[in-house]
Amino acid sequence: MCGIAGEVSYSGAVSDNKESFLRMQKLLHPRGPDQNGEYIDSKAALLHSRLCVIDIENGKQPMTADYGEKKYVIVYNGELYNTDEIRQELKEKGHIFYGHSDTEVILKAYIQWREECVNKFNGIFAFCIWDKAEEKLFFARDRMGVKPLFYTTVGSSFIFASEIKALLAHSNVKKEIDENSIAEILFIGPGRTLGCGVFKNINEVKPATCGTFTKDGLKFWKYWVLKDKENRDTFEETVEKVRFLVKDSITRQLISDVPVGTFLSGGLDSSIISSIANTHFKGQNKRLKTFSVTYKDNSKYFTKSKFQPNSDEEYIKIMADYLGSEHHLITLDTEDVVNALFEAVDARDLPGMADVDSSLLAFCKEIKKECTVALSGECADEIFGGYPWYRDKKIRMINGFPWAQSTDYRASFVKSDIKLPDARKYVAERYKNTIINTSKIAGLSPTESRMKEMMKLNLEWFMQTLLDRKDRMSMYSALEVRVPFCDYRIAEYLYTVPWEYKDYKSYEKGLLREAVKEILPDEVLWRKKSPYPKTHNPNYLKAVSEILSDIISSPNSPLLSFIKKDALEDLLKTQRAEPWYGQLMTTPQTIAYFIQINYWMKKFGLTVK
Repeated sequence: MCGIAGEVSYSGAVSDNKESFLRMQKLLHPRGPDQNGEYIDSKAALLHSRLCVIDIENGKQPMTADYGEKKYVIVYNGELYNTDEIRQELKEKGHIFYGHSDTEVILKAYIQWREECVNKFNGIFAFCIWDKAEEKLFFARDRMGVKPLFYTTVGSSFIFASEIKALLAHSNVKKEIDENSIAEILFIGPGRTLGCGVFKNINEVKPATCGTFTKDGLKFWKYWVLKDKENRDTFEETVEKVRFLVKDSITRQLISDVPVGTFLSGGLDSSIISSIANTHFKGQNKRLKTFSVTYKDNSKYFTKSKFQPNSDEEYIKIMADYLGSEHHLITLDTEDVVNALFEAVDARDLPGMADVDSSLLAFCKEIKKECTVALSGECADEIFGGYPWYRDKKIRMINGFPWAQSTDYRASFVKSDIKLPDARKYVAERYKNTIINTSKIAGLSPTESRMKEMMKLNLEWFMQTLLDRKDRMSMYSALEVRVPFCDYRIAEYLYTVPWEYKDYKSYEKGLLREAVKEILPDEVLWRKKSPYPKTHNPNYLKAVSEILSDIISSPNSPLLSFIKKDALEDLLKTQRAEPWYGQLMTTPQTIAYFIQINYWMKKFGLTVK
């Protein structure tokens, strides 16, 4: 993967902003430490920081192509998983290739098919192409939103970057927040409204969206939407299609010119990926590297809960023994997780999922010592209906985001003299807009209709938060993490599959389990879902409580400019059962979230006006 950035402007010389470009590129260095590249002319600057994964010698960027009198320049972050098929089609149309990188394929696909090229791509990507002859910038983001692309407009300039920090490094971009920023942080966070960059005037290109920037202005359009259609497949046919799609996606995503490993939590999703990867590597006489995370003294303090009925360690061992992989168990101490809370904000440029973020950041740092690419099981729960809120009839029928039923509680922290949008209305509008735009065929039962809405809600909201987390926490250490279950073909097909198939044997992800039953030991195959592992050590709660107490005791803490001091004090005294967000953000993580907000505001010099 890589980091991209740049500017297109139709007033003044872009080349005058070279110092801004150097700052932007430097901040993207963790994403791409292997090579830097720049293309700058009078109207456009395209910057690249490269992590070398495919065609190390011939995949350098920005990549240019000259066709007659016309010049095209691309900067690209991501991976294509159908590169060979597209390259062959382009060769048949007369295109010549000088390497085997997917960057060259994307650039020549644009030259051949122009804006329609995105319809050809199966992959995760964010790219910008400067058409010098037409003085037009074309940009696009992958269907599922795996790779980020932020932007802002200043006068007649369009400025873009893989991360918010790089945008803010431009001399013409201000570091400001407004009432909507605070509403996002408090009422939606750590999620974000689709397309919102939280900072004032910072936006993100939405998933499955492309656009152009020309002298006539900025234009966007969706090139893919999730559409419902009649599915007449039998259960057996559905199982076969799911088996093919999952295996094909995982196998395609193992292609790399650098070492590849897999996350292995002992849960269903990572175990499927590891098993298929293991078979693939055995066919090449290679041994798969697998990676698991645990926490010091977790076995001592772990207690069962509705959301986490058992710990991972025994299942990790079962699966690692079954595979015969080169397994790495990484143990994080409480101090590691607490200290990384601040680095996690540095990586995300926003407050995030507290220790759920910081532990992943620390985990990825260790994986990077062994691999440059890793595969992870994110997105299976959103697509196959694995979360509790899919299966609990009471929860799934409640209006509002099922993973965040805490709007009133969140709003109770805000000082009375701070004017923000009404919390309930702010959240309700976003929920309703998603529901209204859910594609459904006629004649669905109430359950089937609601399940379409649930999948739409999860793909556009909860999954985006997890993809944000995965990209920023991994790329902070230049580790490329691929997510095979996020293949748009899987999402397209599963959207049409009836809930009774997905809920086979009344088991979460029962359909997926049936499709992969031949490649997993039974203990893992039928293990009840358990979420991402978090620390249960009481020292974590103690440590974050002390940090928040110090913040509260300082009158200059930016957090206190809009948050009630007494509400924070109550938070430190009360163990609240209702999660702030998802299954994992309970009281310790809520405390840590406020710590991250304070650090974020201080880091960027932000004030609430």
